[in-house]
Amino acid sequence: MKKEDKNKKPTDKVSEEDELTLGHNNPEEEVHSSDNLSEKDELITEQVIDEVETLEKKYEELNNNHLRLHAEFDNYRKRTLKEKMEIIKAGGERVLTDMIPLIDDFERALETVQEADDKEAIIQGLELIYNKFINFLNQNGVKEIQAIGEKFDAEKFEAVTTIPVQDDSHKDVVVDCIQKGYVLNDKVLRFPKVIVGK
Repeated sequence: MKKEDKNKKPTDKVSEEDELTLGHNNPEEEVHSSDNLSEKDELITEQVIDEVETLEKKYEELNNNHLRLHAEFDNYRKRTLKEKMEIIKAGGERVLTDMIPLIDDFERALETVQEADDKEAIIQGLELIYNKFINFLNQNGVKEIQAIGEKFDAEKFEAVTTIPVQDDSHKDVVVDCIQKGYVLNDKVLRFPKVIVGK
């Protein structure tokens, strides 16, 4: 071994290694890096807080819009129902008001029947009242369903019975009507009761 090697102190070796490791872990660099991290953390935190505040504002705005729309729809629904009820009520009042003159006509006819001896005059009076009443129904959209001579349709007619017919052209055709049927604006109020040929 050389003398230089022997004279070398072991502490020198350690100090060189320590220097190398200390060079990598410089305390000043650590301070700067921790400062950088804390600044980045603060920036990220501020950005997150800003985003949360923005989202909260949007949520409040959307929630308010939703509540406003819900309230407006509810008001619209209530108003529409009220208007519908008023229209139905007014329509019913109008129909009843238009029927009052018919009641007057029936009262006059009853008085005339008790005093009159002329059967023809009574029949003519009743026919006038009947025609007036039919016109009243037609004006209000009520019409009679034509049945006799029509091809039988279970959607339109109620068959009471069937009778045999000699002519083949009368098979499955309404040959008689026991009770008239009526429609109101294409909606059946009462189905006609009919007799069908077989």
